[in-house]
Amino acid sequence: MTDTSSPGGLERYLGNTIRDIRQKHGLTIADVATLAGISRGMLSKIENAQTATSLETLSRLSHALGVSLATLFRSYDVRAGSAQLVKKDEGMEVVRRGTKRGHTYHLLAYDQGPKKTFEPFLITIDHESETFPIFEHPGTEFIYMLEGCIEYRHGQNTYVLSPGDSLTFEGDIPHGPEKLIQCPIRFLTVLMYPNATES
Repeated sequence: MTDTSSPGGLERYLGNTIRDIRQKHGLTIADVATLAGISRGMLSKIENAQTATSLETLSRLSHALGVSLATLFRSYDVRAGSAQLVKKDEGMEVVRRGTKRGHTYHLLAYDQGPKKTFEPFLITIDHESETFPIFEHPGTEFIYMLEGCIEYRHGQNTYVLSPGDSLTFEGDIPHGPEKLIQCPIRFLTVLMYPNATES
């Protein structure tokens, strides 16, 4: 990865980008230099960050490479980012307080740090049971139904949820399944906890 914050970082970034695009399209330095109307030596210096170049030259190079000028700068000064991928059926199976046989919870993100901000679960209920867990927790909960049909209680109210339905509610009010109408049942639930900076 090119360090764009150091002196000459932009020249190194542009040089690497131009070289990568040129090689991706199977073009030689001579090919691109001819198309752009510059010398091979100049293009070599640009690719090796040995010279700064004008926007006019960069525009001609972008046309020669068959890309827009904006494409040359697309990833410049963009943070690398960090994402966590959990593949299908690879979520960590967890046991939540109060859950009974037939209720499976797969945690879909693990990297929480010292203070949890959210927890996404894929919940599967594969057969009816006589008792249902009741939960209370700080923050907000969001449910999105994927399969089956369930009657879900939140406080004194109940809601029938079918595939495509969603339900959002305060987590500190008692909530949980009231009636399993059609099994198997699968839904996503995201628990969003209060911000650690809030007083």
